Amino acid sequence: MGLSAASRRAGFILAFAVILVYGWMAVRGPQGLQALLEKHREIRQLEEQNAATARENERRKQRIQRLQTSTSEQEMEIRKQLKLLRPGETTFILPDAPKENAAPAEAPTQP
Repeated sequence: MGLSAASRRAGFILAFAVILVYGWMAVRGPQGLQALLEKHREIRQLEEQNAATARENERRKQRIQRLQTSTSEQEMEIRKQLKLLRPGETTFILPDAPKENAAPAEAPTQP
């Protein structure tokens, strides 16, 4: 004795509905498409930070190498840190540049 056509149809509809709900939850749920896109965005940001850090490390290694091998670089660094001058040298101290993001002064209002 077989299932009636209506029972089979109801079974197919139920199975389709379960698959549809599961698919919807997979896409819209907490582990869904939005979370996947956010993870990719975060990975891209971390990769950029890693690349910037690697560039900074390389720049510092080169500076250390120059300081180890060049006496003139060593002398310049020592003079800069100790603020030393040679006889006859003049140092000019310039005022800090005004900040661009500072709010402009308001014009006085007349009564």
